[in-house]
Amino acid sequence: MAAGWNASFIVEAWSHGGGTATSIGLTVACRQTNGRHVCIVPDERSRLEYVKALEVAGMSPEVIVGEPEELMSGLNGIDFLVVDSQQNRFSRVLKLAKLSNKGAVMVCKNTNSRSASSFSWRNVVYDGSHWLIRSIFLPVGEGLDIAHVGSCAGNSSSREGKRRWIKHVNRRTGEEFAIRK
Repeated sequence: MAAGWNASFIVEAWSHGGGTATSIGLTVACRQTNGRHVCIVPDERSRLEYVKALEVAGMSPEVIVGEPEELMSGLNGIDFLVVDSQQNRFSRVLKLAKLSNKGAVMVCKNTNSRSASSFSWRNVVYDGSHWLIRSIFLPVGEGLDIAHVGSCAGNSSSREGKRRWIKHVNRRTGEEFAIRK
């Protein structure tokens, strides 16, 4: 998915015991797009585990040690972001991400473990410069919640005065809404 999006800057928030299958896939995607893959790990023990596992697979992405909430401010232009929903304050990490001015894809993995009512992409994404285009839940592994985020940067003058239709589908009931904005 990251390679198909042609992501040039991929960020992953990883924690001890989180598995490396996703990381291997993101590293392969970076090789295909000539991009950059940065993995944020919380401590030195996690870094050692992560590096060792990826070295066995013949890969060596960039690893940063620290709390993802604190490190997001230094990572600008993120095209593709993967966060484990089992991490503490994962929605805050998503909210603090500095996304690319062309938009981004944001992925929450392991989403079956939390209730659907406790998390909303609209609360995380919409900040005046970015807006939610579409989100979807996929029952892959422990669950993936994926959002495609658009950017308003540079497009405000072309959209002024123009109205558009937004389609929204309620995931629980299946009801479809058309909203004119």
